[in-house]
Amino acid sequence: MTGASPHQSPAAPAPRRVLIAGVGNLLRADDGFGVEVARRLLANPLHLLGVDVTIIETGIGGMHLVQELLSGYDALVVLDAVDRGATPGTLFLLEPERVDSAAWSPEARRDFFADTHYAEPSHALALAEAVGALPPRVLVVGCQVTTVDDLVHELSPPVARALDRILPRIPDIVRDLVSGPCDAATIAEGTTTAIDPVNPGVDCVQFLLMNWGHDPKE
Repeated sequence: MTGASPHQSPAAPAPRRVLIAGVGNLLRADDGFGVEVARRLLANPLHLLGVDVTIIETGIGGMHLVQELLSGYDALVVLDAVDRGATPGTLFLLEPERVDSAAWSPEARRDFFADTHYAEPSHALALAEAVGALPPRVLVVGCQVTTVDDLVHELSPPVARALDRILPRIPDIVRDLVSGPCDAATIAEGTTTAIDPVNPGVDCVQFLLMNWGHDPKE
């Protein structure tokens, strides 16, 4: 029997699998931010050492996101429009609260999961958590909207500028996400804060860790 050579290099670790999902509605102006970012990334795929990145656009069909997560990922980045009352075009890095639906009453679970389309990303993430498909690390890259009017097919100028600002930062966000636990300080050190040239003096990039859609100060 032939043994392994003592000088044989150990096998390289398997790459970390990261899913980047763009969500939103392209027919509602700034609500299409996440899908537009995903489309730009699909046109210029990320090539990161030790990371296997998959990019999808789910639109408003959250079930597609859940089905993709069932294939198994180490981390998830959701690209989405948000309304947090900030200056339009402000970018947020949010860590959504984990949902333990097993602790809910049967009635609460039925009401929450009644919408089988899962148009709200929070519902899709809750379902993924319930079926054991949600990765241990989840971050939401959100952009403060100007408008989400129906039948407007283009982004407002502040959100369009934010799209251009966030694209070169996605690789750093992914690297920080898979490198281990991080906090607001770690994220801040790994990225560069940009000032919107149209509004000098207004910090248009805020990297925060908080519950998705809920300000902890409220």
